[in-house]
Amino acid sequence: MPVTTLDTKTALVLIDMQKGIVALPTAHPIDDVKQHCAALAKAFRAAGQPVVLVNVAGGAKGRAEQSRPMHDLPADWTDLIADLDAQPEDHRVTKHTWGAFTQTDLDTWLRANGVTQIVLAGVATSIGVESTARFAQELGYNITLVTDAMTDMVLEAHDNSVTRIFPRLGETGSTRDVIALLNAKNA
Repeated sequence: MPVTTLDTKTALVLIDMQKGIVALPTAHPIDDVKQHCAALAKAFRAAGQPVVLVNVAGGAKGRAEQSRPMHDLPADWTDLIADLDAQPEDHRVTKHTWGAFTQTDLDTWLRANGVTQIVLAGVATSIGVESTARFAQELGYNITLVTDAMTDMVLEAHDNSVTRIFPRLGETGSTRDVIALLNAKNA
């Protein structure tokens, strides 16, 4: 379902827009994704809506057939990209799992701030973004996924999330769609 509305209190949640992640090879040009995420952050701040910046600094414990070693990474690997123009009022979440809700204060912070909807974007579509969306849906949030403000390392994984998973979790739309709704709401 295309994006139709934004709740009175809607937070933008940007997933893993950090130096180490955006330096990886991606299915879509990362500069476009960075520009869209930056535009969303700027628009949400201008509308007085919360911005949540999430980074990842580790992995969940347990065995997996495919694992990414999280040691010997550059010192700035977890640093958020400058394009986001992080502000002191932005809420920051550091996660150690795929999703931004597990073992973090995100749900508590959103509820304390009256947020009923989240707009999600970032990297990687099928991992951090999808995991966060799944948990948000289970927790009862309305969800909008900004498909031109996200990418994955594997095109097929991105396409699967966007075409098969996301329509079951919430609404999808473009950066332009979300900013237009945000501007109309605040007009």
